[in-house]
Amino acid sequence: MSNNIDRRTFLKLAGAGAIASAAVAAGCNTKQETTAEGVSLGEVPVGKMTMRENLHGEQVSLLGYGCMRFPTIETNSEAQQNAPLDQDAINELVDYAIAHGVNLFDTAPPYCKGQSEHATGIALSRHKREDFFVSTKLSNHSWQQWSREASMAMYHNSMKELQVDYLDYYMLHSVGGTRTDADGNEVEPLEVLKRRFFDNGMLDFLCEEREKGRIHNLGFSYHGDISVFDYLLQLQDQGKYHWDHVLIQHNYVDWNHSKLINPRNTNSSYLYGELAKRNIPVFVMEPLLGGQLVNLNDHAIELLKERDPQASIASWAFRFAGQQPRILTVLSGMTYMEHLQDNIRTYSPLKPLNDEELSMLEDIADVFANFKTVPCTDCKYCMPCPYGIDIPGVFAHYNKCLNEGDVIMGPGDDAAPSHRKAFRQARRRFLVGYDRAIPSVRQADHCIGCQRCVNACPQGIDIPSQMVSINNHVEQLKQSM
Repeated sequence: MSNNIDRRTFLKLAGAGAIASAAVAAGCNTKQETTAEGVSLGEVPVGKMTMRENLHGEQVSLLGYGCMRFPTIETNSEAQQNAPLDQDAINELVDYAIAHGVNLFDTAPPYCKGQSEHATGIALSRHKREDFFVSTKLSNHSWQQWSREASMAMYHNSMKELQVDYLDYYMLHSVGGTRTDADGNEVEPLEVLKRRFFDNGMLDFLCEEREKGRIHNLGFSYHGDISVFDYLLQLQDQGKYHWDHVLIQHNYVDWNHSKLINPRNTNSSYLYGELAKRNIPVFVMEPLLGGQLVNLNDHAIELLKERDPQASIASWAFRFAGQQPRILTVLSGMTYMEHLQDNIRTYSPLKPLNDEELSMLEDIADVFANFKTVPCTDCKYCMPCPYGIDIPGVFAHYNKCLNEGDVIMGPGDDAAPSHRKAFRQARRRFLVGYDRAIPSVRQADHCIGCQRCVNACPQGIDIPSQMVSINNHVEQLKQSM
C-alpha cells in the first residue's frame, strides 16, 4: 500500500474506528473512558530505558513523567471539578516509573488545579533523592503574580511542596503569550516577558540560585510569539544569560505543519534547530498533540497498523518525538498504568524511525493539518470556567467527531438518499455523543463571552468564538431533526 495520502482519500476514509485514548487528554479527571485498546501488550522491559545526557553529564530518561494529568478520587461533586488527587494511585505510578528507568518528573504550581506539586513531592519523597530529577516552573502568569514578592513566594513554595532543597530543572513558564494587566489592557508578549521576569529582578535572582546550587538547570517553556523565543536565545548569544534546557511543543504534525493548525505557532523544526545549533537540550511537550495523534482516522491507523501490527498508535508519535539527538526528554502526562507501560516499551530502548517511516508520518501529518480542528491540547489553563463550561471537553468532542467524519453539512433538498442517511447517522452520533460526554449545564451554549479564558490559553485560541461556532453547529443539527 502506498504511504502517499491525498486529502480527498483521507477524508473519504475517515470513520469511527479511531482507537480511543481519552486518558491521554483527560487532564486530572476521573472519567474512565479509556481502555487498553490500541496499547501494546507484552513484557515491560527493565533496565533498557533510553537515556540522554544533559549539560552536566547526567543521564536523563528519554521518557519524562508529566505530572499535569494525575488520577483523582471519585467524588459526587459536579463533573468531578474539584476531586482530590488519588495519592495512592500516584505513588504506584511513580514507583513503577522509577523501577523501569524513568527518572525525570515535571510539574508546575497550576497543574491539577494546584495539587500536582504537593502530590509529586509526596510520591518522590519515598525515594532516594539521587534516583530522580524533578522539574517545575515559575508560573507567575497573571498580573497579580508579577511582583517580586509574589514570584519569590511561588518559587519557595515549590521547594516546600516538592520536599526538596534544590531543583534539578526550573523554567520560566509559558513565555510568548499575551496577558491582561491590572487595568484590563492586553499586554504584548515581549512586554509580558519583561514584566514577569526582568523588571522584577526574578531572572537575575534565579541565575544566582543556580550559582548557589539550589537550581541545577535553568530554562524556559515556550508557547506563542516567536519573537519572544528568538529574543531569549539572542540573550544567550550576547552572553547575558545561558539556558540549560528549553521546553517546546513538538510532534510529527508540529514539525512542519504547526502554522496550519494554529497561525500563531511556529514549526518545531525551527524551534529544535535553533536550540540544537546552540547545544541547548530540548524538553518536549505535547508529543501526542493533546491526544489527537492517537485518535486518528481509520486510514491513518490502517497505514500504521500495516507497518507494525503490534505497535500502539501512540508509540509512533513517541518514536518521532524522541528521534532527534538533542531531545533530552519527552514529557507525557500518564494518568493510567497501561499508558505508562506502553510508553516505557517505546523507549526501552527507542527504535529510531527509518526514512520510509518518517515519510509515512509526514504524509499523515500533511493531511491531518488540513482538518479544521480546534488546536486545544487539553492543558486546562482555561479552567475552571466561571460559568461552568467544560471548555476542553467541548473541544475534544468536536475534534473527535470532525476526525471521524461526524461534522458534516446538511444533505440539502436534492441530496441522494444515501447522503441523507449518512447525514442522519452522523447527526445522531454527534448529538448523542455530545450529551453523553458533556453535561448540558457545561456545554458551549452557556458561554457569555467573558473573555476570561482567552489570555490563559497558551495556544491563543479565541475560545468564546469557538464556543459560538460549535453551539451554532449543535443548533443547526437539532433543527434539522
